[in-house]
Amino acid sequence: MNKITNSELMEQAAYSLRAISQGTRLCVISLLAEKEEMNVSELVDKLNCEQSLLSHHLTDMRAKGILNCRREGKNCYYSLKNKQIVQIIDCIKICNCI
Repeated sequence: MNKITNSELMEQAAYSLRAISQGTRLCVISLLAEKEEMNVSELVDKLNCEQSLLSHHLTDMRAKGILNCRREGKNCYYSLKNKQIVQIIDCIKICNCI
């Protein structure tokens, strides 16, 4: 039986934190927590950032297992792969770090 050690859990946590350790990425998670799924255009409008920069963040977050992506025609719709990541946003809000 394969047991995960405390050290391995902390490494997994650190990996996830590095994957979201940027303001735009935290905002994406927050928006997707509120509205289950959004396309790139909706996210660009809400975040008021360049589409190319946002696409880079979305691609990286998807590759790191943070986001799901569903294609419908020309649009890509993003959602949270693991909704537990929202707890990080909640902790930041509770600690008054925002």
